[in-house]
Amino acid sequence: MPSIYLDNASTTFPKPQAVPDAMYRFMTQVGSNINRGGYAQAYDTEETVYETRQLLCGLFGGQDCRQVIFTKNVTESLNLLLKGFLRSGDHVLVSSMEHNAVMRPLVQLEARGVAFTRVPCAGDGSLSVERLAACLTDRTRAVVMTHASNVCGTLLPIEAVGEFCRAHALRFFVDAAQTAGVWPIDMERMHIDALAFTGHKGLLGPQGTGGFLLREDMVPLVEPLLSGGTGSLSHTERVPDFMPDRFEPGTLNLPGIVGLHAGLLWLRETGIDAVRAHELQLTERFLAGVRVLREKTGGVCVSGREDLCGRTGVVSLRTPGRDPAQVAYALAEDYGVLTRVGLHCAPSAHRTLGTYPTGTIRFSFGWWNTADEVDAALRALERLLEGRGGHGA
Repeated sequence: MPSIYLDNASTTFPKPQAVPDAMYRFMTQVGSNINRGGYAQAYDTEETVYETRQLLCGLFGGQDCRQVIFTKNVTESLNLLLKGFLRSGDHVLVSSMEHNAVMRPLVQLEARGVAFTRVPCAGDGSLSVERLAACLTDRTRAVVMTHASNVCGTLLPIEAVGEFCRAHALRFFVDAAQTAGVWPIDMERMHIDALAFTGHKGLLGPQGTGGFLLREDMVPLVEPLLSGGTGSLSHTERVPDFMPDRFEPGTLNLPGIVGLHAGLLWLRETGIDAVRAHELQLTERFLAGVRVLREKTGGVCVSGREDLCGRTGVVSLRTPGRDPAQVAYALAEDYGVLTRVGLHCAPSAHRTLGTYPTGTIRFSFGWWNTADEVDAALRALERLLEGRGGHGA
């Protein structure tokens, strides 16, 4: 039975063929480190890494490609940023739609004297910027916010929030895990001080890649949490104060960065506007089909926005009267439809949506999905909701 992969919010699949090809070529024909070898292969690898920084800086409207830092994922990036920037006595605003990549570091920091306020979002996951002002204190130092919910796909108004931060002299940290490579992001125009991204989702790179970008004036304000050899200033045991060495000790995931480089080149050639349009077209088709199913069976409903306004290609469904875990299992086992079910590492978002603690079944669409696959997923869902198939669903 062929599978229909609808879990792109977790990681995009498949990747452009250029991605594994580039990684294999590097591992079998190059294999060198950077900043540590005085020979051609090392210089060539360093050039690829530099070009990857340039591509990311251009994609996100950064100030300088030297301020692009590589990590292994967006979670590591957010930990380095939050724990390196916040101090005891600081106060932070977050939305109620945040992933645990933001919330768990903040809860850890809470034990060290950092306070945070969860700004309530509406029941569809949307945020009114006016609510931020009521949560300000004289200790508020930053706003930390996801660009889009990983649970229901609702976009948060980061451009307006960035303007709010500028007006109130606050630093603005953005989690772009769900939007990087699909939705336009301009750090300068949106007044973003720190942008965290992952490489294995919309950027179409391999797992184990990610990073963050900083504005120049943020660099001295974030204390490096990791230190070690960088291949530079080897005569001293002090951490370099220049970028990117300040935040990149040790050997980078060079095969992963080479793969990410290939993914970014594919994305530049294809265009993020084309990718976004395709994903939203599939999302619209799926939402229309779900509306028909709801009228026919009454056994399914959308959590979050029910149209294309202000959303990404991530859709969460509730199945009243049926265990969503059983439905998701039957979708995979009987029909080859691969989704993600549960709380999606975002309990605060599910509380906002009213789906805690049961969770939802999440369908997320990508570049290689087709209209036929959407229709097949809808037919499978219909059969399960009507009790015509499945493992106890």
